Amino acid sequence: MPDSKKSSGKTAVYIDGYNLYYGRLRGTEFKWLDLVQLFQSLLAQRDQSESLEKVIFFTAPALATFATHGESSVNAQAAYHRALEAVYGEQVEIVRGKHAYDRNGALLPAYIEGQPYDRNNRIRVWKLEEKKTDVNLAIRMYRDACKERYDRVVLVSNDSDAEPVLSALREDFPNLMIGIVSPVRPPVLGADIHRRTSQSLAKYAHWTVTHLTDDQLSAAQLPDKVKTNKKPILRPAHWVEVVG
Repeated sequence: MPDSKKSSGKTAVYIDGYNLYYGRLRGTEFKWLDLVQLFQSLLAQRDQSESLEKVIFFTAPALATFATHGESSVNAQAAYHRALEAVYGEQVEIVRGKHAYDRNGALLPAYIEGQPYDRNNRIRVWKLEEKKTDVNLAIRMYRDACKERYDRVVLVSNDSDAEPVLSALREDFPNLMIGIVSPVRPPVLGADIHRRTSQSLAKYAHWTVTHLTDDQLSAAQLPDKVKTNKKPILRPAHWVEVVG
């Protein structure tokens, strides 16, 4: 367990933005999420004298061609990032990767219900991939640990690709406390349709939050109008709707 070196509780939160969006925010009215407020609240509930020093948000710019609302989606994402930076300054850092796709389409095996996999039956599909996010997040967590910037770190992801960096952190920095927040919906009573916390990540954590509730997300929203030295940043109108 952490020794007296950990008494300050300086904490950084590392967010896989793609995982947060598709795991919990897509199709909800909670996209205008105040990341600092949300995680300050979660840390306060733990009552461990933890101080949220930094939120590092790993994401990639949306592509209008593939976005539900085209250019409006691109503008909405950009507005959100600017709003976070306007409200919190250097406390929030946005690390951008990129999206990539094959302009000729990817040739993949077709899925036909009731029939076995047939590698010779292929169709061309659009395949959009987010690049660099996993690597950027892992490198940043490890480098911050090497520089002893924080006493505690929180990973917001349910992607098992983060397992190697968590394993390395536990082995190389035994005094570093690790938390995991799974950006998934709460379990549905009488059904098994929710995503579960990745056990490959949880096994390296000192503590976990297994889901985020609507109440938690609703209580942590940025103002509809974020003031700046210039034109205010407005919450995108289509983000109020419950759509993708």
